[in-house]
Amino acid sequence: MTIYLKNKDTLIFRDFKFKCAIGKNGISKSKKEGDKKTPVGKFSLGDLYFRTEKIKKTETKLKCIPIKRDMGWCDDEKSKKFYNKLIKNQKKVRYEKLFRNDFKYNLFIPISYNANPIKLGKGSAIFLHLTRNYKATAGCISLREKDFLILLKLIDKKTKIHIN
Repeated sequence: MTIYLKNKDTLIFRDFKFKCAIGKNGISKSKKEGDKKTPVGKFSLGDLYFRTEKIKKTETKLKCIPIKRDMGWCDDEKSKKFYNKLIKNQKKVRYEKLFRNDFKYNLFIPISYNANPIKLGKGSAIFLHLTRNYKATAGCISLREKDFLILLKLIDKKTKIHIN
């Protein structure tokens, strides 16, 4: 099954429609690191990452990975070794902190954009994550928590997301 992004503010899966937010600068076929655009394409979804002290285990068929304080997602386009990958926080490379003070990454699923092969500078850390106000993102797709939890019950590891 496939999740579809429609009209830049609606995700559709089967008979369900969820209001969402995307990148501040819209969608793009030629995504670049830091351009605040959501990439166009059909992508696989990764595992579910969650904050154990904020979210109790959810009903999902996805593999669930607790977010630890030392987890990050490398967005350093100079790092061939780590770019667009889950890492342990370190001083040698730039990264997106996954254990945040706000709520946005209490639940998130990586969208497998620029994943195989990884191309430096083509964009990293593109996630489905949480929002409270549908404010535009830096390139991710965000949903309210109640909608995210519904979507989690419906999808599995074979689900794709189609952004166009």
